[in-house]
Amino acid sequence: MKVLIVEDETVAYTNLKKIISEIDSSIEVIGNTESVKQTVKRLQNSTDLPDLIFMDIQLSDGSAFNIFNFITIDIPVVFTTAYDEYAIEAFKVNSIDYLLKPIEVKEVKRALDKYKRLSKQDIARYLNLLPQLINADKYPEKILVSIDNKLIPIAIKNIACFYTTEEKTIVILKDGTIYSYKRTLDNIIRSLNPQFFFRVNKQYIISKDSIENITIWLDSRLLINIGIETPERIFVSKNKASEFKQWMTV
Repeated sequence: MKVLIVEDETVAYTNLKKIISEIDSSIEVIGNTESVKQTVKRLQNSTDLPDLIFMDIQLSDGSAFNIFNFITIDIPVVFTTAYDEYAIEAFKVNSIDYLLKPIEVKEVKRALDKYKRLSKQDIARYLNLLPQLINADKYPEKILVSIDNKLIPIAIKNIACFYTTEEKTIVILKDGTIYSYKRTLDNIIRSLNPQFFFRVNKQYIISKDSIENITIWLDSRLLINIGIETPERIFVSKNKASEFKQWMTV
């Protein structure tokens, strides 16, 4: 049995590969792709195709769902993700399985056992159901923040910006409410609709709807006013200014 792992985080790939080997040493992990582009190229041009794919939903160049827009995949897929905003039950019904990171041995074993029990007719049925996931909304409408051992849903439309320091990340709502959020900006921006959110610098991701005005600064940077108090001024770096202005007009 051959497995391809589509995963852009080295640690996550190494961990999953180790787990698979521990469960069944006869399973051969034949490769790792880190992006939509790499995966499309790997599956288009290779004669050494896998029997099963473990696919992270959020890749370095966008949603893994974009892969299905370029090529037809007739290989069973087990989806993985660090984000619990997605409809887990929908993935379990419409794909071979769905694993929420951090991935545990028992979860991978369950997915592999499930795959091994499937008949050709079962696999064909799952492949026919995949478009129901691929064509679904790719971007979550809510995030979950943790407060005193409780998970609180926050609507994406109410978010003004995300801000990070070396110590922590926070989400700031349009009414000024601040919550701690245990994700990096790199991970956050991948899960947001790029039509509405933009990473202006190392500290901030901002919502288009929250922007009240923009000031052209002396060194060609742009100063963004979102109408609420923020930990630091929000500057668009000089090298992103042109891209940002184009984003604002779309």
